[in-house]
Amino acid sequence: MHKNIYNIKAAFFCNENLIKSLEEVKPFLGFDLNKPSNLNQEIDKNFDILVVESKREKELQFYNIEIPKVLVKTKTEKTKMKYDLVITLPVSLSELRQMIINLSQKKKFEKNSLIKIKNYTLNKNERILIKDNKKIQVTEKEIFFIETLFFSKKPLNKNFILEKVWGYSTGTDTHTVETHIYRLRQKIKNHFDDVNFIKHSERGYSI
Repeated sequence: MHKNIYNIKAAFFCNENLIKSLEEVKPFLGFDLNKPSNLNQEIDKNFDILVVESKREKELQFYNIEIPKVLVKTKTEKTKMKYDLVITLPVSLSELRQMIINLSQKKKFEKNSLIKIKNYTLNKNERILIKDNKKIQVTEKEIFFIETLFFSKKPLNKNFILEKVWGYSTGTDTHTVETHIYRLRQKIKNHFDDVNFIKHSERGYSI
């Protein structure tokens, strides 16, 4: 029995036959099966994924839904809307189940790998820092450093950064951390013309 081991809440706008088939194997789905009466029930806030049958597709045109969207259709049915996944019938319930779980897990991973910092986006998965249409490659240590600064409520001094971020002992020459930070700040300055992304004061470094 799978129950909701993936912590996925799925909203289904599909025909009753498909719903009934899913309800028969509900304990084995691996996600919560929900049937909202309409799309005006704060779908984005209450659910992780939306599964829509092609016959109800037109209802989507009136809503800006940001959670992953799945279309269930037959081979002959056409669609003009963009979906994260299109499932073509016939399909086994086990295949449908796995495709929904895979999509939800993928989107959650992508969401967790993106951090908005000021007007930048830090993509931890691809190891890039993005602003507008420009991007630079960053190392894992630089990602950890940026994250640490961003989530800290106060500036961080050299010794803390040296030990907690770069993993050196506090007895190491502090020029080591200064060199790492200088290189990162230069990359940001050269590509984004920004000298204030990482700030430095007597209290330490901050974002």
